[in-house]
Amino acid sequence: MITRRFPALIAASTLVAFALLPACAAAASPACDPDNGGIHLPAGFCALVVADNIGAARHAVAAPNGDLFVALQDGGIAALHDSTGNGKFDVVEKFGDKSTTGIAFHDGYLYFATPTTVERYKWSPGQLKPTGPAEVVVSGFPEQREHRDKGLTFDNNGHLYVNVGAPSNACQSHDRIAGIPGMDPCPILEKHGGVWQFKADQPGQTQDTGVHFATGLRQFPALAWHDGAVYIVMNNRDQLDTLWPKYFTAEDNATLPAEPMYRAVLGSNFGWPYCVFDYKTQKLILNPEYGGDGKKVGRCSQYTLPIASYPAHWAPVDLMFYSGHQFPAEYRGGAFIAFHGSWNRAPLPQAGYNVVFQPFKGELPSGKFQVFADGFKGKETLMSPSDAAARPDGLAQAPDGSLYITDSQHGKVWRVFYRPGK
Repeated sequence: MITRRFPALIAASTLVAFALLPACAAAASPACDPDNGGIHLPAGFCALVVADNIGAARHAVAAPNGDLFVALQDGGIAALHDSTGNGKFDVVEKFGDKSTTGIAFHDGYLYFATPTTVERYKWSPGQLKPTGPAEVVVSGFPEQREHRDKGLTFDNNGHLYVNVGAPSNACQSHDRIAGIPGMDPCPILEKHGGVWQFKADQPGQTQDTGVHFATGLRQFPALAWHDGAVYIVMNNRDQLDTLWPKYFTAEDNATLPAEPMYRAVLGSNFGWPYCVFDYKTQKLILNPEYGGDGKKVGRCSQYTLPIASYPAHWAPVDLMFYSGHQFPAEYRGGAFIAFHGSWNRAPLPQAGYNVVFQPFKGELPSGKFQVFADGFKGKETLMSPSDAAARPDGLAQAPDGSLYITDSQHGKVWRVFYRPGK
C-alpha cells in the first residue's frame, strides 16, 4: 500500500491555495446513497458512489484539495475531480498507458509502480495531468506473468519500498504440477519473493542497486510503512488439495493457508516457500513441497511469525493505516485491508470481497479484525470472481478523513463517512 501523506515540503500557503480550489474536499458534506452504493457498513457509517466505469481501479491516493488519483490495472492513471461541489467526481482525466498498481505522493512528485518499474511525475498543487514525461526511479524488475503487480510505500528517512512477488505457487521445478517437490534452496528468492528498498529521490536505480530488505514472501501488493517498519498482508499459497491430495482435502485448501500480516524490518525472513501459516491451528508448518503433511513444523520454527492472520484465499491487495479524525477515535492508528477474493477456493464458494479493519496499539494489532465494508460480491453465494458485482482493491484517506474504496471489476469508487444518527 501507499503512504497517504502529501509532501512535507509544500508550504502552508500552498495548502491554503489547494483548499480554495473547487473540489469535493471543500464542498458541503455530500449526501450518502440510500443503499450505500450497494455495500454494507457498521452502524453510524454510510457511503456514496463517487465515480464509476473508470477502468480496473487498483490503488489510489488523494490530494489535499480532494482530487483522487487512481492506478489502473488496464493502463495508466485516472485523475478524478469534483467541479460542482456535489461530492461526485465529474471530471476524469487519464494519462499514461502502463498497467499500474502502487501510487503515492512524495516530496512534490506523484509516484507509481508498474510491473517492471517505479516512475514519477513532477506535481503541482491543483494539477490533474502531468506536463512532462514520467521519470524512471527504479527499473530492472523481472518480467513475469504471475504475481507481477507492485505496491509501494515510503518511510520517514528518504527510502522507497517495493514488493517483488514470486512467479510461483511454492517454488516447484515445474509450477503447479501434482507431486513435484520444491527446489531447495529456492532460487526464485534471489530476485523475487521479497521487499526491496531504494532511495526515494534518486532516478536511474535498478533492482540490483537496491537493498534486499526482507524475504520469504509470495505476493503482497498490500504494504505500508507504519511505526518504524514495513507492514505486509500476503497472498498465501494455492492448490493444496489438487497438488497434494494424499494430505489435503478441498476443505483444507479453502481454510488452511491463512493470509498473514507481517511486520518487516531489515533482514526479516517469513519462510515462503518452505512453510505455510495454518489459519486453523495458528502455526507455521512445512509446505508439502518440502516434506510437510499438514502437521510437521520442521525448519519453520526459525522464521518470523505473522502478527495477525486472515481467512484463506481472501486475497489482500491493499493496506492503509488510518490517521484521520472523521471516523471515531478507535479507528485512529488502525489498519484497513482490502481483500478482492481469490479463484482458489473452488469448488467451495468464494470468500473475501470485503474491507476489514484491524485495530492496532503502537506497532502491533490490539484485537481481532472486524469486517468493515461488505456486500461487494452482490450475491450471497459466489462461485467465480468474474461474477462478482465488485472487487474492492484500493484504499485512500480523503483530506477530511473519510475513506475511498476502489473496485477493479467495473471501476467504481465509494466514499465512506461516519455519520451517527443518519
